[in-house]
Amino acid sequence: MMNDLLKSWLSRIRIVMVGTTLPANIGSAARALHTMGLDDLVVVNPRLPIDDSSYANAAGAGILLDKACITKDIKHAIGDCTLIFAASARSRQMPRPVLTPSMAAQVALKQLSQTVSKNTLATSLDHMNQSADDLVNTLPKIAILFGREDRGLTNEELSLADYHIQIPANLNYPVLNVASAIQVITATFFDQFASTLTPSSLVSTKQIQGMPKEEYSLPIHIRSDWDEPAITQAQSANLESAIITLMQRLNLAHDDDLKHLPNRLSRLNRRLQLDQKEYALVRALIAKINQNLP
Repeated sequence: MMNDLLKSWLSRIRIVMVGTTLPANIGSAARALHTMGLDDLVVVNPRLPIDDSSYANAAGAGILLDKACITKDIKHAIGDCTLIFAASARSRQMPRPVLTPSMAAQVALKQLSQTVSKNTLATSLDHMNQSADDLVNTLPKIAILFGREDRGLTNEELSLADYHIQIPANLNYPVLNVASAIQVITATFFDQFASTLTPSSLVSTKQIQGMPKEEYSLPIHIRSDWDEPAITQAQSANLESAIITLMQRLNLAHDDDLKHLPNRLSRLNRRLQLDQKEYALVRALIAKINQNLP
């Protein structure tokens, strides 16, 4: 039986399927999640709704289809998440750092462990009556995006991610069915989480920093152990929109610039990895500049 600690940490991983064509694939994805201890499934703008073929392919995981969130807006699906991965079979325009599934799981573990360390200390000092469920609910949400069966995620959708995940595969045919890709990545996350989390202890930062250097294909910057939580995707989008509006008012952004400016700001924002107080400072600065403009 899966221990409560492992179950609670896996519950913070959200699988987001974008533009799914076949309802059967949604069912197969639900089965993959259920097998690997995940239960947060969001489907964005599916071509066809969940149907009998979904439940048939879900086998014993129909409960995940019953509570799956269906939305038309990808930003709504990830708005409360502080770390976002996107599965991509190939590099795209303005690529993000690329991770293997194993490396992505380690990055997710690090972010969760840092939050647990702070919350555990706060609980022991100030909130002795706080329940384990309350503590779990303070952990950040982490999203993994998966695209359409025929063409994956668009450049705009990929730009929402902090990191891209590529599954090592045959270079002559690196193509996986979306449900298969979900199975591979969730299996890797389960393996990494299960091997790190034990019933007797919480994860320490030292336990999860041992990513072999030879695994790195790019220098990866992992969010430091700061004193404030990371901003959410919704806050990132809000900040980028405010910067573009300000640049237009200052006559620093023109039509030609606006084509790539949102993507570049998004990449810069992800690289900075702002926390809540830094976000508030930047927003206050933008507000003050706007206030003093004619």
